[in-house]
Amino acid sequence: MENRGVNNILIACMDSLKILPEAISLVYPKVKIQSCIIHQIRNSIKYVISKDSKKFMKDLKCVYRAVQDLSELQYLDILSRKWTSHTSNRGLHFTTLK
Repeated sequence: MENRGVNNILIACMDSLKILPEAISLVYPKVKIQSCIIHQIRNSIKYVISKDSKKFMKDLKCVYRAVQDLSELQYLDILSRKWTSHTSNRGLHFTTLK
């Protein structure tokens, strides 16, 4: 990208490859790295049993459709408590990045 004339990147949205954020940050030190919401959803849904996936997706939509930061965190907390305690979904873990 630098060879094609890109001087600076403000935000880079990517999947969870470990080395890619580090590589981009070396070339563009001011870049802010964000995880792609589609990849986050795919990574979350794989831990939910298929019979619960529609219910989980409905709850998850409340998180990423929230209007204010405070409500996003509240919805994430509700989602976390509901789905991590569900016995069939032991692989789910929710964290916030601030």
